[in-house]
Amino acid sequence: MPPKLIEELLKLISLGEVLNEAQQKEMNDYKFWKTQPVPKFDDVVEYNTEGPIDSSKTPKDIPAEPLPLLSEFEWSTIDVDSKSELDEVYELLYQHYVEDQDATFRFKYSHEFFRWALKPPGWKKDWHVGVRVRSSKKLVAFIAAVPANLKLQITGNEIPSVEINFLCIHKKLRSKRLAPVLIQEITRRVNRENIWQAMYTAGIVLPSPVTTCRYTHRPLNWSKLHDVGFSHLPSDQTKAAMVAKYALPNSTKTPGLRQLEEKDLEEVQSLLTIFMKKFELVQTFTLDEMKHWFLGGEERASVIKSYVVEDKNGKITDFFSYYLLPFTVLENSKHDELGVAYLYYYATDSALGERDVYQKRLVNLVNDAMVTAKEFGVDVFNALTCQDNSLFIKDAKFGLGDGMLNYYLFNYKVKRMSGGINATTKEVDTEGSGMGVVLF
Repeated sequence: MPPKLIEELLKLISLGEVLNEAQQKEMNDYKFWKTQPVPKFDDVVEYNTEGPIDSSKTPKDIPAEPLPLLSEFEWSTIDVDSKSELDEVYELLYQHYVEDQDATFRFKYSHEFFRWALKPPGWKKDWHVGVRVRSSKKLVAFIAAVPANLKLQITGNEIPSVEINFLCIHKKLRSKRLAPVLIQEITRRVNRENIWQAMYTAGIVLPSPVTTCRYTHRPLNWSKLHDVGFSHLPSDQTKAAMVAKYALPNSTKTPGLRQLEEKDLEEVQSLLTIFMKKFELVQTFTLDEMKHWFLGGEERASVIKSYVVEDKNGKITDFFSYYLLPFTVLENSKHDELGVAYLYYYATDSALGERDVYQKRLVNLVNDAMVTAKEFGVDVFNALTCQDNSLFIKDAKFGLGDGMLNYYLFNYKVKRMSGGINATTKEVDTEGSGMGVVLF
């Protein structure tokens, strides 16, 4: 079993823990979501009924003024180009966004990560929304949206959307019902730009998931993970045996593997587009978006890592990427930080061939990804069961977690799809996933 602390942290990554049956029943009756254009739990959606839930409005119908807040609070549009304001967002998220119950680990966001996550092509300053205490100007809540073009492969429908992230409210203010107001305000600002759909994720169950994926993790530095309480020692194993189990080669094995360069983007875009046809719901990328998300620029070199495989004829046959978001380790005498990598997008032309060949290729590529990640001080490598990740999880020695991540679409209904796990047992489904979108 994966360590309990990992699961506590990963289950909390967006909005909270998965609800039990009684809590889910309460959520069914939750007044806020009944007012929103989201599918109900008992809605049955087939392919021929997919589409917007409410398409009656235009930007002219949307109020120009922000929603009212309680008198002690005020809206604040956050300037992510301002170091001082990014410091405020960092401090809010560091103290109040995600923390395991034993207060052992916290996400260690950097300015580079925020700029990468919040400033893709087409970003809007107005979509970085804060709430301050009127008297002190202290930032106590935040939510962000960034543009994303989604596509349903079965229908071919393009869905201009935003991705919602970083919903965070000061712990002492969570009884003030700021979350619904934040969601409504970011919706208003996005609607004013004539965008009516959004994707978001949460550990809790809300009306109504498009799919549910499971967290997995793969130790790269087992000894350090054990030192900080991140990994446990099984009763039938020794520390030396665990270190040996998770040992990786000192160098990559795939011939022609190298870091992604700007000259590769057009070819990688073509490879990724073809590869994404395997999945039901995907994100499409322009070349400018490819450059941002997979190269990142010099100032974000510490965040995103991307590689390609070039064959002897100069053709790019494979691509993979991962991003880095470390944990701060609290109250530990040996270590103050854990290096953490998260598998992002990948593609390979072997997907067009025999399944066994494709699966073996995926395992080899992910193993090489982990070898490269060691160069950047990564101690644990995480992946969801979205995309075709379930094909490599066992052979690449990823541990299955208890944490689940639910994907949602706002104002759009689609037929529920596989998240790479069996809907009943929650075990890995080696048939893969219908979800091709990766959110951080």
